[in-house]
Amino acid sequence: MMTAESLQTDFLHLVVEKQALLKALAHCQGVVERRNTVPILAHVLLEAQGNSLKITATDLEIALIETVPAHIKASGSTTVSAHLLFDVVRKLPEGAEIELKMEEEGTSLRLQSGRSSYSFACLPALEFPSMTAENLPCTFKIHGAELSRLIDKTRFSMSTEETRYYLNGIFFHNTADGFLRAVATDGLRLAQAQVELPPKASTMPHVIVSRKTIQEIRKLIDEIAEEITLSLSENQVRFAVGTSVLMSRLIEGKFPDYEKVIPFGNDKVLEVDVKAFAEAVDRISIMSTDKLRPVKIRVEASTMAISAHSSETGSAVEEIEVKYGSNSIDFGFNARFILDVTQQISSPTLQILIGDDTQAIIAKDAGDDSALYVLMPMRV
Repeated sequence: MMTAESLQTDFLHLVVEKQALLKALAHCQGVVERRNTVPILAHVLLEAQGNSLKITATDLEIALIETVPAHIKASGSTTVSAHLLFDVVRKLPEGAEIELKMEEEGTSLRLQSGRSSYSFACLPALEFPSMTAENLPCTFKIHGAELSRLIDKTRFSMSTEETRYYLNGIFFHNTADGFLRAVATDGLRLAQAQVELPPKASTMPHVIVSRKTIQEIRKLIDEIAEEITLSLSENQVRFAVGTSVLMSRLIEGKFPDYEKVIPFGNDKVLEVDVKAFAEAVDRISIMSTDKLRPVKIRVEASTMAISAHSSETGSAVEEIEVKYGSNSIDFGFNARFILDVTQQISSPTLQILIGDDTQAIIAKDAGDDSALYVLMPMRV
């Protein structure tokens, strides 16, 4: 990616358009931690060469490189506070031209725009940490819409428990029947989505991409509707998105055999209007004072009764119509988990596959077989 030998210490001087610089600095904000015990990690590396300004941000686990067109008057490099530079640039007038120039002593960077002038303290470019670029043997292209779909359908199920660090991300792998699959679980629920396997992705290793990397690549995808180049090794992933390059270490560890927790004997089929279901659960959960927000669901014939009870607040029940042709059954569920799933359903109908009241259920979009969600029941 970058090496100490490649960094120049020449006199940096350039002119850049505000919007281009602001966009690049905005991308860097999520990578740079605001609270940092290592001062250089609060900075971005600025490298001016040729006809562009290269901006790099890192937290030692993730590195983001942005390339911005600029008029380079003198090549060189330095580092400057990522958040401070961003805050100043975003408040300059729209359409402003920004001049960045190293002061003669080399310890400060002057920003000049119209009648505005700022001087930023700098740290030496040679102190900026590098992330060693590994050989990434598997490279393929995937459309941004497909990658964003895999992320959006699964990321809500990522774990936040540090003790099970291998669940703090999304597991990506290729399947024997020709799909690129994404899976996330926190042990109480699971989300799975897949798209057709892109060309050249058949050799990809099975990888776990961290929560922070998922958040940052998702932001980049939002701004570009084109193919993304994805490169992988056993330890690193690299996303090339337009003029941005995001590189990250992968989570080490073995993702659990998630297929074992997907119940395949759930033969009772329940169909419900997803909007009516979500709204009823949301209202009923108001009465649940427990931090898990449990709600009770009873299904019989063509009716679903959703209820909650608390000794502090009282009780509530709502009934909605459903399509169901089996024995009556009772469940308890975390209301937040239900609502997370309903937000992923695009068609009017949520389909729920049921075994018995002790088994996990499978929730699916009745109009989309490419994603499924597993929810564990809870005692209410």
